[in-house]
Amino acid sequence: MGRGLIYICIFVLFAFMIFPVEKRIVHADLYIWTDANGIRHVSNVSPPQDEIAEQLSEDDVVFPEGQTFRVVRVFDGDTVRVTGMGLTFKIRLVGIDAPETGWKSKAGQPYGKAATDLLSRMVLDRDVVLRQYGTGGYNRMLAEVIIDGKNINVEMLEKGMAEVYRGKVARGIDMNRYKEAETFARQRNIGIWSLGKAYQSPRQWRREHPRK
Repeated sequence: MGRGLIYICIFVLFAFMIFPVEKRIVHADLYIWTDANGIRHVSNVSPPQDEIAEQLSEDDVVFPEGQTFRVVRVFDGDTVRVTGMGLTFKIRLVGIDAPETGWKSKAGQPYGKAATDLLSRMVLDRDVVLRQYGTGGYNRMLAEVIIDGKNINVEMLEKGMAEVYRGKVARGIDMNRYKEAETFARQRNIGIWSLGKAYQSPRQWRREHPRK
């Protein structure tokens, strides 16, 4: 275990001793590196190509229930980056799948930009609480994003800017609320559901438009 992670764990364990709270365990590969400005980074996001990083595989990251993080970037309708406690995490909003945005010169799905814009308006530069459900593809933390008690994942479904994720369900998550939110939007032809028969699941769209 690297010294940076040891310091983080000591800090968190000290906090638990003072403020007894519920704990959650998250498994994620971590990277530790120091940039050209002398700033030390601890992140589950791969460092820039010109940085030499120490990789810590599948170490446990523990932080108090209710710990807030600041959303510093929105990638698309279901992926954000957050910072807090000296950590940087790339978060995949668990339980939902938003229409894909384009990359390079390739166009994305209908409502891909609209979903990104909506999520940005709701969470960018705001403090959020994360309910974690392990790690998904591309080493992203799977989490529910909560602001003032409101589940943003479910909000994206209710506003017709995402569908319920059709892959393997994260362990421990209650999907009933998610399915109800999608049904709400579908019955009212909101957002992506206004496309009718022209609508294509993001999962299917990715299969037909692989990134190369």
